[in-house]
Amino acid sequence: MSDLVKRSVSLSGHRTSIALEPEFWAVLEEMAGLRSLASLIGEIDASRLPERPLASALRVAVLAYARRAG
Repeated sequence: MSDLVKRSVSLSGHRTSIALEPEFWAVLEEMAGLRSLASLIGEIDASRLPERPLASALRVAVLAYARRAG
């Protein structure tokens, strides 16, 4: 995999940075479709377990999406 790409998003009124591989960002953008990427990330953030880091939750969401699609 490639180097991590860091992006900043606003979640619940505060800015946070997320570092993921470009391949994960590409699938997250596909998952977002017509809505904003921040909206999708906010939805995943709201549904994750508190002990799971956001970057991990995003990777797991991408994996689940890929499994459903494949």
